[in-house]
Amino acid sequence: MERGGTSGTPPEWVWHLHGEGFAPVALDERIRQPRKEAGWAQAELGDKIGTGSQRVSRYETGKITPSLDGIIRIAEALNISIDHLLIEDVPRPLHAAEHDLGDRLTALSELSGDDLPSLLHVLDALVAKNCLKTLAGGIS
Repeated sequence: MERGGTSGTPPEWVWHLHGEGFAPVALDERIRQPRKEAGWAQAELGDKIGTGSQRVSRYETGKITPSLDGIIRIAEALNISIDHLLIEDVPRPLHAAEHDLGDRLTALSELSGDDLPSLLHVLDALVAKNCLKTLAGGIS
C-alpha cells in the first residue's frame, strides 16, 4: 500500500486494492463520518487514539494520512474494521452488538448431538419462507 501524498497524489487518498489494480478511497470521510455518528468532537477521538484534535482535523481534511498504528487506533476507537477504512465496499462494523447474529453464530460451535442439525433445519425453513415471501411479493 502506498501512502497518499506521494507522487503528486492528494494526501486525502489512500491506495487500496480495487479489482485488477489500485484505486483511491477517501480515508478522510471514512474517519469523519463514524466519528460524527458517535457524537464525538475531534478532541474526543483524539483522546481515544492518543493524539490531539489538530491531528484528527488534519486526518479529516486529508492534509495528513495516519500511520498504520494510527489507523489501527482509529478503527478500534470507532469500532470499525481496518478494512473498512482502507478498502471500498467493506462493511463498517467491527464488533456486533450482544444481540446480533455474529455472536450467536460463534456460539453454535458448542452445540452437540441433535441440536445442530435441528437448528440447521429451522434456519433452512426460515430462509425458504423468506424466499417465498419475496417471490409472492412480486406477484400482483
